[in-house]
Amino acid sequence: MSQVHIAIIRQVKPGMERAFEDALREFARESLGVPGTTGVHLIGPVPGSRSGEYGILRSFESDAACQAFYDSEMFRQWDEYANQFVVGGWTRRRLSGLEAFFLGVPGGPPHKWKMAVVTWLGVFPAVVLWSWAVRKSLSGLPSLVTTAIVSALVVATLAWIAMPLLTRVFATWLSPSRKHVGD
Repeated sequence: MSQVHIAIIRQVKPGMERAFEDALREFARESLGVPGTTGVHLIGPVPGSRSGEYGILRSFESDAACQAFYDSEMFRQWDEYANQFVVGGWTRRRLSGLEAFFLGVPGGPPHKWKMAVVTWLGVFPAVVLWSWAVRKSLSGLPSLVTTAIVSALVVATLAWIAMPLLTRVFATWLSPSRKHVGD
């Protein structure tokens, strides 16, 4: 049995971002206790942008656990409550691999090799930056602890800064619906 990863996209009304974020964080904490739920990640708009688009990435042990969660009274109540903060409904999409970072690319997920290139463009500088920035303050800690801290910082940088920026910058090239030089 393999894990199931789901992305939900919500468009938040202007001025309601803070209230939505607070409510979403609380719901995320509560919903982590639901049997079969293995994780939740919240992705907000790029800092300084006015997109209002939020992503909620959820992982489940199985298709049955995923379906049970989205059919649950808890989710129904959350969805009803969240409607005051958002425009329209929500989009739910099953994810696999790297495509979680590429939700906003027009025409659907890009070719895997393109996702890998753009991801590397985010990972490499983030690893170099964080390895250098925390080197002195983490000296003396076991290497496994240092690696865990650096990798957590890299993942946060990718999720909230690098990947939203890179997918926007490379959107045209990433789009599978158009032919580009080098495809």
